[in-house]
Amino acid sequence: MDLVEVLPNRLHMLRFPIGQAYLWQDGEALTLIDAGHAGSADRIEQAIRSLGLAPERLERIVLTHYHRDHVGAADELAARWDARVLAHRLDAPVIRGERPMPEPVLLDWEIPLYAHGLTVPEAPPTRVDHEVEDGEALGFGDGAYVVHAPGHTGGSIGIHLPRHGVLFTGDCVAAVGPLMLGVFNVDRARAIAAFRRLAALAPSIACFGHGDPLTENTAEALAKAAYEAAASG
Repeated sequence: MDLVEVLPNRLHMLRFPIGQAYLWQDGEALTLIDAGHAGSADRIEQAIRSLGLAPERLERIVLTHYHRDHVGAADELAARWDARVLAHRLDAPVIRGERPMPEPVLLDWEIPLYAHGLTVPEAPPTRVDHEVEDGEALGFGDGAYVVHAPGHTGGSIGIHLPRHGVLFTGDCVAAVGPLMLGVFNVDRARAIAAFRRLAALAPSIACFGHGDPLTENTAEALAKAAYEAAASG
């Protein structure tokens, strides 16, 4: 796992072989956006300690959606440090293991990528302490707000920190190669609409579930990629 600074003393990316999570700092208080794959809790703890931070100050884990590469270590981390787990109400039953995961509608070229994604260890049933809704304030980042962005999954969310110009897109947007609509969507049309909604927030920094954060000309690049996704249908 790689640890990459995005904003000094504020934001780091934790990059796994497949997917990534983000650690946000409010002084000593910590928030994790997504949680990597199952079995990575020790490495996440080590990464936090390597920054001179105390992992017991992890207050919340915000899950952008239910896929295994985002949920995997959340339950173990939450139990270890008594952190609260948050997810959208539409994805929460899948995260808890109460409902099966809806299958995505795959384009032909996505099929081998999806098979590769399934090599990530399956996430265990994970508690969700609070089910969030669109527009809800999350209590960190000087004002962090939920942006419901359905399409990748029914309860996919973005997280917007307007005072810092930061947007976490989850897997609605990907930056592996060209900036693009995320793959493995349950509803491509809704995913495109969600991409356009996120792009309209015009952040200065965008953090994706896959691919390096975008820190320059971000709003323009997101708007262009969202337009191209809509045009291609």
